[in-house]
Amino acid sequence: MSKKEKKVFSDGSEIIENNRSLDDQLSIDLQDVDIYDGPVAIRINKLIKRFGNFTAIDNLSLIVKYGEIFGLLGPNGSGKTTTINIISGLSKPTSGQVIVLGNDITKDLHTVHASLGAVPQETALYEELSAWTNMSFHADLYGVVGSDRGKRITEMLNLVQLYERKDNPVSTFSGGMKRRLALARALLHDPQLLYLDEPTLGVDVQSRRAIWDYIINLKEKKGKTVLLTTNYLEEANALCDRIAIIDHGKLVVLPNTPAELKQRYGDIIMDIETTSSITSQLVMHIQNISGINSVTQTNNILKITMSGNDLSSTGNIISLINKESNIKRISQREPNLEEIFLSLTGTGLRD
Repeated sequence: MSKKEKKVFSDGSEIIENNRSLDDQLSIDLQDVDIYDGPVAIRINKLIKRFGNFTAIDNLSLIVKYGEIFGLLGPNGSGKTTTINIISGLSKPTSGQVIVLGNDITKDLHTVHASLGAVPQETALYEELSAWTNMSFHADLYGVVGSDRGKRITEMLNLVQLYERKDNPVSTFSGGMKRRLALARALLHDPQLLYLDEPTLGVDVQSRRAIWDYIINLKEKKGKTVLLTTNYLEEANALCDRIAIIDHGKLVVLPNTPAELKQRYGDIIMDIETTSSITSQLVMHIQNISGINSVTQTNNILKITMSGNDLSSTGNIISLINKESNIKRISQREPNLEEIFLSLTGTGLRD
């Protein structure tokens, strides 16, 4: 059952929206988890993680397919890090099951670790050591030895275009170079599954694009499976085959492609700039028009989300607005991922 609700934000903007039941969404979405029988890199089934009386992960189920780039999104405190820590074997689940590359993480953790490459949010490089020495130390940890050791390190440093800086201390590297070195280190032992936590956090635009290219090549040329978390919805849109959004430890929406998310949850957005603000009563009248999902007014700009592209609804909206103000500009567009995320979680990624 949906209901209309008015929200007023700190900047003075307000929104009236039809809220869809999360339970209604998940009752459909979770069926998709159960019926998929293709090759799976990660399968999470009814995962629960509690810290005392606090439930960080609440009956979470999802899959990551082999050979895809999968984005796990959610606001701070949504349960992303806890989920990743369980997948990585750094935290034990309270209940439920997590299968990584065919191995139960509670029983075959050593096998999982050997097949997993990780780039944490903090790069954790030894800054006083050279790039080559950092890679060599990691090679020791993962048993990359023999004649292939030097060849493998050289190959990975060339991949991220750092071979010419192999003898320089990491402390002399820029933020983007450090992220690239961390990526090379994670790939050194040729893992089947790569986990990237905020892979381009704090790097410049040029370095970000370069890292995106490396990640895409891992999938397309190496056949790797990549699981990433990101606070950049542009990044998720550019990289991910599928995206899942979680909040309060639950799925807000099951994995979909970015395009499917926009089609399924985004509707059509109409932006209308007026010469003066309209009254809240008129905003409510617009909201009551058939096919209108939400109406937001910030200063003199209305943002209206609509189901489909009903010309009669558009005409009614224009007629109502003209009773109180004049229209300066009107446009229709598809929603972006940021707007979809906001509508599903009620918060921004960086809150």
